[in-house]
Amino acid sequence: MNASDLDLDSEQAIELGRWLFTQPCTFLIGAVKMDDLPENGLTEIAFAGRSNVGKSSLINALTNHKDLARTSNTPGRTQQINFFDLGGKLTIADLPGYGYARAPRETVRQWTDLVGDYLQGRPPLRRTCLLIDSRHGLKDSDREVMKMLDGSAVSYQLVLTKCDKVKEAELKKRIDSITKEMASHVAAHPNLIATSSTKGDGIKTLRAVLAALVPAS
Repeated sequence: MNASDLDLDSEQAIELGRWLFTQPCTFLIGAVKMDDLPENGLTEIAFAGRSNVGKSSLINALTNHKDLARTSNTPGRTQQINFFDLGGKLTIADLPGYGYARAPRETVRQWTDLVGDYLQGRPPLRRTCLLIDSRHGLKDSDREVMKMLDGSAVSYQLVLTKCDKVKEAELKKRIDSITKEMASHVAAHPNLIATSSTKGDGIKTLRAVLAALVPAS
């Protein structure tokens, strides 16, 4: 049985998600061009978002690793698509951050082209987790990516990050606002997941959602 057969809030789905993300997770390759992409036949999940949104921290929290994906306070550090194998069950893709205004124009163009080509032309990709900083909400650059994913019919899951840094009332307003805006995007998953890599909020739920996409073996 896999999580697609279960209520994602059930103990069974949570346990399946926990089991999947305790499997060994190893670095595969850092791709700087489409020809570098791995072809291992596994279901693929991508993590995308603005620079410094917390992609690496979230991947580390999901996989119970402290430094599987490198974290940095310097926006724009990740300049390639980093691929990880999760127990031979799932491939995780950590995409370069977008929206960093201080990056050289040519670097921004290269990142944009690589990420755009990947997101729009990757058959194994089952879901893109589009991370949004809960302190700032949706930015125009996020909306541009959402529009691109809608146009390419690439299913994506909006995930709020750093929720521990926002007061509860403000967080609720942000969740309500983003959920309302999501409704007009055809490829967006209807449920928003709020997470904190520091406190662990939402991690179990996100694991269960992603485990639901892995075919039963």
